[in-house]
Amino acid sequence: MKKSLLMLSALFFAAQIQAQNPVEIITPDSYDSRVITTGVPFLLIAPDARAASMGDMGVATSVDGFSQQWNASKYAFSETKQGVAISYTPYLSKLVNDIFLGNVTYFNRLNERSAFAASFKYFSLGEIEFVEDEFSEELIKKPNEFTFDVSYALKLSEQFSMAVSMRYLNSDLKIDDTQDAKAASTFGVDISGYYQSEEQAYNSFNGRTRLGFAIQNIGPKFKYDAGGQENFQPTTLRLGGGFDFILDDFNKVSLTAEVTKLLVPTPPITGTKLVFDDVNDDGVYNPADGDTIISEDANYIIEGKDPDVGFVKGMFQSFSDAPGGFSEEMQEWTWALGAEYYYQDSFAFRAGYFHESPDKGARQFFAIGAGFKYNVIGIDLSYLFSASKVPSPLENTLRFSLTFNIDREAYSEY
Repeated sequence: MKKSLLMLSALFFAAQIQAQNPVEIITPDSYDSRVITTGVPFLLIAPDARAASMGDMGVATSVDGFSQQWNASKYAFSETKQGVAISYTPYLSKLVNDIFLGNVTYFNRLNERSAFAASFKYFSLGEIEFVEDEFSEELIKKPNEFTFDVSYALKLSEQFSMAVSMRYLNSDLKIDDTQDAKAASTFGVDISGYYQSEEQAYNSFNGRTRLGFAIQNIGPKFKYDAGGQENFQPTTLRLGGGFDFILDDFNKVSLTAEVTKLLVPTPPITGTKLVFDDVNDDGVYNPADGDTIISEDANYIIEGKDPDVGFVKGMFQSFSDAPGGFSEEMQEWTWALGAEYYYQDSFAFRAGYFHESPDKGARQFFAIGAGFKYNVIGIDLSYLFSASKVPSPLENTLRFSLTFNIDREAYSEY
């Protein structure tokens, strides 16, 4: 009996000593970048000059030819029967002259309650020249990305409409034919809504309220090769509101505010987790002392949540997965303020400001612009001034938009 007790005691103390030997060490990565990145980021570039001049906003501004890019449900309030809108945006114009974003949109208000629109957006990354050696012929590659959209808007009441947009995306960024790479393609969906009140009389002016929301680029992840990384689409939530000060028959001032958030998981804080058998109990891994590795995880999540999830779960997870908690979640919201002055509905002057947290991309800029309408033709211009230490690829760039309004004032109930 005594021998059994002694053996059990020895085994217990041996187990205790063995349990103390395993040591866990977690080493954070040397960098701590939690800027959210997605595939096809060109979808986040404002394609038209009017939206760009008001701080990259459009979810709650009044309807125009480019509403397809921001909130297609606005087309149900168009006074114009149909129209075509074309825009051109030089990109990185300080460095090269062949990178640009082009867009063409067609819209048609079918009747008093519904509207249809389609658009094509093309992003060219210019020409890239490859030369293997001095004796080889040069090889020219032209990587590009494009989308094709269709939308349908329907009035649910006299003041409120909703729309659904379907989008096909193609991203052809491969530059080496020898690699197992191909053009990536997928689809996306937008859901949007728009409210526009009746014109109301105040003491010295009339006014109209505008509200809008949109969830854009809802769709599956995509990758460029069978073993490659899956990329999220830039799923974006937009919320906005504005008010029109209708001073008289000739003068109108509009103020608009908008907030946006990427509905994509936040990168967690990661590091290396090493569990080893610490023979000398010194807390330091040293193979010379006889320490042996039990397990090693180079992508251990220290804070935050695993971003390797489906796109639907990722949308909901994006509201609560920031490692820094609520304060970091708030940093992931961008905001913009815009103002627009119209004279006789033929001349417009615009200004706006866009703000993004320095820890989440640091896009901050002022923008100004102007618009001119003559008969069925509308021309819009915009210019951007960076307000951030991080240079903007669109800084000091003049952007153009052209709109052809067919059957103007076919619906004049507004």
